[in-house]
Amino acid sequence: MGAQFTLLRIAEALGATLEGGDPARVIRGVAPLDTAGPEQVSFLVNARYSRAAVQSAAGAVVVGREVEGLPQALLRVDSPQTALIALLRLFHPAPPAAAGIHATAVVAGSARVDPTAFVGACAVVEPDARVGARSMVGALCFIGAGAVVGDDVVLHPRVVVMEGVAIGDRVVVHAGAVLGADGFGYAFDGTAHRKIPQVGGLRIEDDVEIGANSTIDRATLGETRIRRGSKIDNLVQVGHNCDLGEDVILVSQVGVSGSCKIGSRAVLAGQVGVADHVTIGAGAVLLAKSGVPNDVPAGEVWAGIPSRPVGETRRIWAAETLLPGLFRKVRALEKRVRELEGGPHA
Repeated sequence: MGAQFTLLRIAEALGATLEGGDPARVIRGVAPLDTAGPEQVSFLVNARYSRAAVQSAAGAVVVGREVEGLPQALLRVDSPQTALIALLRLFHPAPPAAAGIHATAVVAGSARVDPTAFVGACAVVEPDARVGARSMVGALCFIGAGAVVGDDVVLHPRVVVMEGVAIGDRVVVHAGAVLGADGFGYAFDGTAHRKIPQVGGLRIEDDVEIGANSTIDRATLGETRIRRGSKIDNLVQVGHNCDLGEDVILVSQVGVSGSCKIGSRAVLAGQVGVADHVTIGAGAVLLAKSGVPNDVPAGEVWAGIPSRPVGETRRIWAAETLLPGLFRKVRALEKRVRELEGGPHA
């Protein structure tokens, strides 16, 4: 049987005020508004889903303090989105941490693996690498020579941590990510592209999360740096010598060229492309598919290809919709001018 809790227990766990429900009622799961049943709790995190909440069969709904007019039992909280995190963790707790080294793992004699850490099947830990306390190295992972993996880190299967990479504490790296591959640096000597040795490092600070199949390159010299709390989605590329500030968000398929600097709390939406040596200011937002050839000031919202302040870009988009009609008018005017001048007809 899965987890089940009374409404009273759920309210206590969320720090919520229970309204209109029996505190002893048993709830057996969490579900979205449109599929939740009487034995499940749901959540309303955005007012645009209020109609769905009214129609929901959920036994209880987590809502903000201001929400009114719902027929279900209500669990009132200050922040429904934050409460949802606690709710999901209540019903879906993390599995207990394992410890030890799988019999098929290959761990070098000079590597240091904390006794509370876990190294999974067919993983490789090379000489002088370190794996910290309570960290989990999934099956088929590779940790290169001299790499450092901090405490409470989770490396999901097939993660590659190249030599010398430093990972802080409480970092999560999802399957297939590659950290510390060579940066993309070449010089053309007139006959061929000659590779520039990539001898720098990569440092991932605490509380970073990196999505599946994302890649972050080591520096040519110095280090590429991902600072505390930044979150990187799946299929993201961060080039050599980049510096991401704290709490940056990079959404799926973002590509950041080498030597870029992205300020703290900046957000790059899906498929944003950033040219090399660009600086994006703290708190800036780049909307989806933006092409960013130049610096973006702090706190501004930009969009488009090439990216511009979003108001200017929207005016350009609006003007583009008028172009077919404007073209027809110009052609008609050209024809009329030729008729008035006695020239040949178009």
